[in-house]
Amino acid sequence: MNTKRATPGSQASLRESNRARLVEAVKHHGGLTQVELAGATGLSPASVSNIVKELVAAGVLATSTTTRSGRRAQYVTLARTVGLVAGVHFGTRHLHVAIADATGLVLADQRMPLASDHRADAGLDRLALLLADMVDALDASLEELLAVGLGIPAPFDSETGQVTSPGMLRGWGGVDVAHVMSRRIATPVFVDNDANLGALAELRQGAARGAQNAVYVSVSHRIGAGLVLGGEVYRGAIGTAGEIGHVTIDENGPICRCGNRGCLETFAGAHHLLEMLRGSHGALTLRDVIRLALDDDAGCRRVISDAGRHIGVALANLCNLLNPQRVVIGGELATAGELLLGPVRDAVARCALPSTAEAVEIVPSELGGEAELRGAVALAIDHAAVQVLAQTPLS
Repeated sequence: MNTKRATPGSQASLRESNRARLVEAVKHHGGLTQVELAGATGLSPASVSNIVKELVAAGVLATSTTTRSGRRAQYVTLARTVGLVAGVHFGTRHLHVAIADATGLVLADQRMPLASDHRADAGLDRLALLLADMVDALDASLEELLAVGLGIPAPFDSETGQVTSPGMLRGWGGVDVAHVMSRRIATPVFVDNDANLGALAELRQGAARGAQNAVYVSVSHRIGAGLVLGGEVYRGAIGTAGEIGHVTIDENGPICRCGNRGCLETFAGAHHLLEMLRGSHGALTLRDVIRLALDDDAGCRRVISDAGRHIGVALANLCNLLNPQRVVIGGELATAGELLLGPVRDAVARCALPSTAEAVEIVPSELGGEAELRGAVALAIDHAAVQVLAQTPLS
């Protein structure tokens, strides 16, 4: 490992900064030609060519021949030989894990059910065993994992390493998730709220591409949002930015799991929808409700429409505050399509400032149920690239 760092302001420091800028551009776009890299980084074509040659030799980048405007060009990506990363999504009732190479190509993907109130120690133990089994099936080992990105369904403070509101994820309070998991698998682990990771994935690969200011909303058993401001995911002072599920809809409404009354989640979350239908339809799952609604069941269509209206009212307030270009609706309930999105758009148009409502696009997720997992993979790749670059000596 290269432990000698460049002196700030020195020629070596400038070169290291340029290398980092170039790798960040490749990482962000997935791949660029050398000419496109010069434009994206502001470096001269000669500097780009030299840095690319250096990092290809070090095994950080890879090149291939492509064609742009009828001319041959060198296409630059992260090298697949850099190592493996893992993306992990702890849902409220499932664990979803992917092993990918440094370019984001998923090599293995597994999902397992979890108890709805599983504790952190039990969940992390299962994750450690699953990761070991998955890398072994790839004829690899945990030592080859450069980083793990992990999403959890609760606000998370990266400064303390803990869930900010323990009541919103029972059994996880007071646990330094990244530290505990890193010790289990001897690999760096990086944690974020799952809606933030969904926003990251949609920004880079999905429906929020090209938007400097956007909102990703995940609607399922819980409701959360990831905010993109100025092209970056915004987390707030202690990681609670985007908790749209806990916007108050009715101050005299039912008690929410967060301890407040009448939160959006108590009117539009899956638990509320299923309870509303229990008397007429019996015990259903959220998947059942969506299937029946798409088959024209009046009751199921009504509860989804009502949920969309409540979500739209909360989003109208968020749009008035942040004025995003695009709102991306994801999560399991979004598979209902226009049955949900239509009422969301109607409520935003009715409740937001007219100019704000006209300026925002409300669109479905392009990544569907994979958004949070892909965001976790992207988080791991971001940190892995930094590690590899730090260990690559300046020539």
